[in-house]
Amino acid sequence: AARYRGTDVVGVVVDPCHGDEFVAASGRGATRNGAGLRLADPPPIAELLVATGFGYDPERRSRQVDVLRHLLPRVRDTRRMGAASVDLCSVALGRVDAYYELGLAAWDLAAGVVIAREAGARVEELHGGDPAPGGVVVASHPAVWDELAALLVDAGL
Repeated sequence: AARYRGTDVVGVVVDPCHGDEFVAASGRGATRNGAGLRLADPPPIAELLVATGFGYDPERRSRQVDVLRHLLPRVRDTRRMGAASVDLCSVALGRVDAYYELGLAAWDLAAGVVIAREAGARVEELHGGDPAPGGVVVASHPAVWDELAALLVDAGL
């Protein structure tokens, strides 16, 4: 990612597993392998395919499993792509409908947030504002973001 005056404005993520290169610049849209990305209308919350990740600390992982236990009966299923940046790009692409994760570092977020936002996703901290290292990032179509965030709060995040 490239940052200008405290804001991430350019993001590039390479996903070698799928042969994809995602690129975005603030106000200029997002692309996958040179083709434009734009979110499609989301399914209802019960049909969301949600990506998430798990920390390495056993205590954090235990908390993440408790959240997942609450969330799974209320959405279609969950996935993990292997990296937060790829999960955020997967939202932009429509490979998954939403993404959330607790405890990321700035380098996990920066490029993927620019790409997902430029594709039309709402990407925010669970309790509002820009995603911050260590917090809970939530990314989805704006039409389902509030409902997903409420489920995550109910789950204890």
